[in-house]
Amino acid sequence: MKLGTPLTQSAAEGLAIQALTFIAGEPERLGRFLAVTGIAPAEIRLAAREPGFLVGVLEHLAANERLLTAFAADAGVDPADIGKALATLSSGAWERDNP
Repeated sequence: MKLGTPLTQSAAEGLAIQALTFIAGEPERLGRFLAVTGIAPAEIRLAAREPGFLVGVLEHLAANERLLTAFAADAGVDPADIGKALATLSSGAWERDNP
């Protein structure tokens, strides 16, 4: 992806879902995410349906450079794409919310 090229809504959502999968893949990462967000483990599926949830996942990732670079390396993406995805998701409604 070229520098300055925005992500589509769908690509941004996909990247955020990959990030959530990465976070959930290690108990320590997931525990920290749940502690920081205040989401109880039993409530994560319900919380994931909320429009701001994926934004929160990306914000959590972006707030920790070590986590961000580990995810980017694991996913094979440029760390800057996380910022692009965050900007895209922060700017409007989710595609699935549109008729």
